[in-house]
Amino acid sequence: MDRILVAEPIAEEGLARLRAAARVDVRTDLDKAGLIAILPEYDALIVRSATKVTADVLAAGTRLRVVGRAGTGVDNIDLDAATRQGIMVVNAPASNSVAVAELTIGLILSLARHIPQAHSTVVAGKWERNRFMGFEVRNKTLGLVGLGRIGAEVARRARGLEMHVVAYDPVVSTERALQLGVTLAPLEEVLAQADIVSLHVPLIDSTRNLINAMRLAQMKRGAYLINAARGGVVDETALLEAINGGHLAGAALDTYSTEPPVGNPLVGHPRVITLPHLGASTVEAQALTGVDVAEGVLVALSGGSPHYAVNAPYIPPEHRGLVAPYVDLGRRLGMLCAGLVHDPVHNFEIEYRGELATVDTTPVRLAVLQGLLAGTREERVTPVNAPILARELGLKLTEFSTEDAGNFSGLLVLRAQTSDGAREFAGTILRGEPHVVEADGFWVTFVPAGPMLFTYHRDRPGMIGKVGTLLGEADVNIASMDVGRLAPREQAMMVLRLDDPVPPHVIARLREEPDIQHATTLII
Repeated sequence: MDRILVAEPIAEEGLARLRAAARVDVRTDLDKAGLIAILPEYDALIVRSATKVTADVLAAGTRLRVVGRAGTGVDNIDLDAATRQGIMVVNAPASNSVAVAELTIGLILSLARHIPQAHSTVVAGKWERNRFMGFEVRNKTLGLVGLGRIGAEVARRARGLEMHVVAYDPVVSTERALQLGVTLAPLEEVLAQADIVSLHVPLIDSTRNLINAMRLAQMKRGAYLINAARGGVVDETALLEAINGGHLAGAALDTYSTEPPVGNPLVGHPRVITLPHLGASTVEAQALTGVDVAEGVLVALSGGSPHYAVNAPYIPPEHRGLVAPYVDLGRRLGMLCAGLVHDPVHNFEIEYRGELATVDTTPVRLAVLQGLLAGTREERVTPVNAPILARELGLKLTEFSTEDAGNFSGLLVLRAQTSDGAREFAGTILRGEPHVVEADGFWVTFVPAGPMLFTYHRDRPGMIGKVGTLLGEADVNIASMDVGRLAPREQAMMVLRLDDPVPPHVIARLREEPDIQHATTLII
């Protein structure tokens, strides 16, 4: 029988599944040295978040075929090392969706009726009915930032409370939103319309401090903010100022930029509800986590394909030389499209031209999906789990092939079909490197890598100098620049590869320029 080491506690339901098919040892007393010492005896390892499955730990697992993470993230597992060693990694990203969604609904009602504050006054011997006048959530607008698994569960429950639901999620299809009874809109419109805004996005570079002073100012006066996602998504200093200044009526927080939030002025604020990160803390969620990770590990041990595998797929050796560079390009092209297209997308199209039309492009398609989804999801997105996530989001993808690639040996084209028409991105391989040759309809040529700045602007004399001066004043060095335009003195795009990330105040300054319609910074 296969041997499985469970190094951190999981629910008994999960252990029962494992014990029915394998020999299981539960050892929650191991330090790193102890884990390394005994790991050579096991075919599978199951951890939660405390055990660090580093490269040297994985190297000790000479029999190891799979590592299971009982939870959503896999930050404590060296995925690159696992992949290099042929060790599959599985997790349980869907197990806490209902638990977090129900907590969110509880926070909505608690904000509406001041339940925690009213409870504390009764406990203190007071009877202050007039102090806690609330409001009904029926016919109010709930704004969701993120419409993945958890956001969708919140939407279903909010619709049951007769709330209007609007959401921002650039990769969710309009058909999927329609099924949920949700209206998709750009982020600024969601913030402006909503009486209550609830966040359901991961904490990654593009979402860190997503809800900053500017975004808070875009919210309706008297609105409420709920964060049961990740603490760093909200600029907590700006949130405190928005509440104290009277722009927001209050907030409910289950996560914080630092946990526990010792000394955080939001804790104890009379208009803020604070919880100790209880999102997944239900008996049912913990049981489901244990079962999901157990089933994933057992499927992997049997040679199957687990539902929630997070490693990259295998590319056959005979295709590796041709396909591998386009896999890298596809991921970067997807990230570029997701970073620049913020309108709701009805359908994505991939076109394989030239040499790409002669091979199996499945790895390229998976890489494009990975790039499209990577900046929007809670869990780490890889080519293995990207199709599952895309299916859950209702993301539609159509593929075409043609042997004609014009002046290129091969060309990869990605289109996002929106209500305003197609937004097109294209790339090829030049000197072994991925190059973008078309970005959002503008003919430009650049390597999509590192910190980048994109401006959509009117073609006017001095625009390049203005942007360069602002970056220079912020000590941001420009590595390369390319400009494309539709016609002289008309719409143009500037693409700058940078040595350093662009500070937020520089982006704010660029957006104040009258001839710049939009400025976006991406790290690809």
